[in-house]
Amino acid sequence: MGRRRGPCSLLLQWRGLTVLCKRKRRRTRGRGKKSTSTSTSTSTSENASFTTAAESIPRTDPNHGETILVLFETPSGFAIFCFKEDYLKEPNIWEIFGEHFRTKGIVWLKEFQIFKDKSSAIDNGTGVSRELTEMISRCHHPCQKLAVGKPEYKTIIETSLPGVHCLFDETVMEVMWGLKHLMHSLVPQEKLTLTKEDRLPMSQGLKMFLYHYGFDVKPELVNEQVVNAACLLRDAGLIMESHSEQLRWAAGQLKEVSGINPEGWSAMKTATALTIMFDTVEITDDEMEVMFCK
Repeated sequence: MGRRRGPCSLLLQWRGLTVLCKRKRRRTRGRGKKSTSTSTSTSTSENASFTTAAESIPRTDPNHGETILVLFETPSGFAIFCFKEDYLKEPNIWEIFGEHFRTKGIVWLKEFQIFKDKSSAIDNGTGVSRELTEMISRCHHPCQKLAVGKPEYKTIIETSLPGVHCLFDETVMEVMWGLKHLMHSLVPQEKLTLTKEDRLPMSQGLKMFLYHYGFDVKPELVNEQVVNAACLLRDAGLIMESHSEQLRWAAGQLKEVSGINPEGWSAMKTATALTIMFDTVEITDDEMEVMFCK
């Protein structure tokens, strides 16, 4: 593999990807920028309760068989999300949570509640508290699965609430990492921040993706810039896959024009070579006038 590269190298190496993906991302962001609506309700219990509708996503899902619930623990309480179950099969599930606009239509907030004594909400001795039981019951539908962030939560909830089947595995942990990464945009009512320990472990999918491209990034150094750069790299790969046939044709033209033999080149190398050779040049009005007057 050669010498491993760090996060600074990642940001510098893929700086050019911003140009490659800028138009695609701008169009995607444009579609995603719609007005947001937030409804807030106060519980009559000792805890404060809030319910939020995510960006233009319907509060009631028409087909509960296609979604699961996710019980997400925040610094001050618990949130329940809806998540499209088919996306659990995605090999790069971390990418969904790279930026907020990517979660559109895939994950949305059902309810968030602050707990004064969060440690007693799920306890080995007392089970699931009344407040959390009511919260789950309001969101849960028969046969709908509930993903949880700890194996002990799975055991306690399934024992206390026999009708609720819980999920906990490596894929669910990837979802939990993503929710932590976008916590303040997905749960805007949460005012507290996660500790460094809460942010760990790092997404294993993201770690393997970066390692595949030669980047050895320590978990504590993963920040928003690193995740965004990884998303750009992933986007660029998808764009080149969709244009692989055109790039192969362009590689043949490159050999005729320059004499350079691109045999064995990757799509990325071909695209980079074409960009360097045929980059646009700024021409002033005076230069344009001289060119047409000749």
